[in-house]
Amino acid sequence: MDQDSHCTAERELFEVVNRITAFSTKSPTDEEQNQAKAEISCQVRKENPEKDDLQVLDSRASLSPNSSMTTKELQEYWRNEKRQCRQVKLLFEIPSTRIVEHHLSKYVMYKIIILQTGSFDSNKSVIERRYSDFEKLHRNLLEEFSEEMEDVTFPKKTLTGNFTEEIINERKLAFKDYLRLLYSMKYIRRSKKFIDFLTRPELQEAYGCLRGGQYTKALEILLEVIGLQERLTRGNPASVVPTLCAIVVCHKDLENAASAFEYGEKALSRLRVHTSHRYYMPLLETMITLAYELGKDFLSLQEKLEEWKAKKDPVRVFTLKELAVREYVQ
Repeated sequence: MDQDSHCTAERELFEVVNRITAFSTKSPTDEEQNQAKAEISCQVRKENPEKDDLQVLDSRASLSPNSSMTTKELQEYWRNEKRQCRQVKLLFEIPSTRIVEHHLSKYVMYKIIILQTGSFDSNKSVIERRYSDFEKLHRNLLEEFSEEMEDVTFPKKTLTGNFTEEIINERKLAFKDYLRLLYSMKYIRRSKKFIDFLTRPELQEAYGCLRGGQYTKALEILLEVIGLQERLTRGNPASVVPTLCAIVVCHKDLENAASAFEYGEKALSRLRVHTSHRYYMPLLETMITLAYELGKDFLSLQEKLEEWKAKKDPVRVFTLKELAVREYVQ
């Protein structure tokens, strides 16, 4: 090999080495870094989605304008926020029936179990309805949602008093599919008529017990209903305030001040932007009394009450208990 060829080969080798060195020491661009981080983040979410959700919530909480909330209020707030991010559904099951004899007649009561999926709550609600209740619901819904229910078939009645096992089982399956179909329609599942079908009989019974001074029984029913009522009215949190306040009244009369205060806080949290609600001032007055009894801060509640009174004309205001006993009066 002559000298020129040798020099050319050395130069080419030197250039190759330089290119390799430069490539290995070159820092990645921002785009490459972001892509790598995104891939790692995606992998972490796949491996541990629950932890990722909590980290997101923690980061949002640190930037939240609601920094004046107590720790308990913040936990409840972000719990509700996370629930809204999940797809919540109700599942309807009708596992059993029972035959009731009343005034020389018989009818079947269908036991309905309502399960919630897609949230932290694993509670289930159990109610009972008869065929005539379903018929009334169907008529009421047709008055308001005739177009939406154009293709909805209501389980037909065969023969009056026909309580064979085969007929009852067919009816159970038909009503289960019927409820699922109704719930799949957004406007129907949010309607007062549908919600009343699933909650009103139990609430009427609970308020009847409350008016009769049977606070333990009333409380048992109200605590059963409130979970279902909250799940059905997520878009209108103030609608459950009367039930929460009835629970407060029951706990207070049963001398469970701590539990009464806990449910009172839940009711107040739903009235932050609804200070004109008829329950707002009576609830504040009750919460001040409970806070004083429990040795909690009642001055902030007192300030809210005075602020409310300054904005409103002095009118006759019922106590919390007086309002509660008036609910569901026929």
